[in-house]
Amino acid sequence: MACWGLKMTARRPCPPAPGPLEEYTARFDDLFFGLAQRLGFREYLTGLLAPRERNKTITCLAGAEPVAGAGTPGVQRLQFFLSESPWEAELINDRRLELLREQPATAPHDDGVIVVDDSGDRKDGTATAHVGRQWLGRLGKTDNGIVTVTAVWTDGRVYYPLHATPYPPHHLPAAGPIRPSVRNRSRPLPSRPAGGGGAAGFGCRAVVADCAYLSQR
Repeated sequence: MACWGLKMTARRPCPPAPGPLEEYTARFDDLFFGLAQRLGFREYLTGLLAPRERNKTITCLAGAEPVAGAGTPGVQRLQFFLSESPWEAELINDRRLELLREQPATAPHDDGVIVVDDSGDRKDGTATAHVGRQWLGRLGKTDNGIVTVTAVWTDGRVYYPLHATPYPPHHLPAAGPIRPSVRNRSRPLPSRPAGGGGAAGFGCRAVVADCAYLSQR
């Protein structure tokens, strides 16, 4: 292949992901710039799907010891892929949704439902984006943490996530009783998760969400 009279080098082959996962990950190769990104994507998905007790930390995703293995090459490589490498998460998610639409077993239809819900996790410090003192529904209390709003499409037979959006802390008080004027003030769940589903071809007969988020604070 040539560009501006120069011959472009052939793309280097990437070590394959385990078993049938390689066929899936290969469908994303054109969205990454180089071998390191394609390899990082395969290692990340392998870590998510591997039968391990924990898969929410970088070390566990890389199959390393939680503390002692933090400095190993596999962990450092995965950390760089997830936090520094310049790939577009939205493009990856769009391709994932495209593949779901292509498969008869997972193709959406207008009788499905889009479920919008929030999930809060406690986080120490303030170095992580979107972390602040706010209501964490999973813990049932106000604490320092991060909240993510997720939209899921389901028809009762299958279900899968569409979009996930960080929900940054707003100016509402972190603790204590909430004045009626504040309780009724809009702190809406982000509309993109639900609206994005419809725009992406995931029709539904209803969108449901937890309307009691503020009232439980």
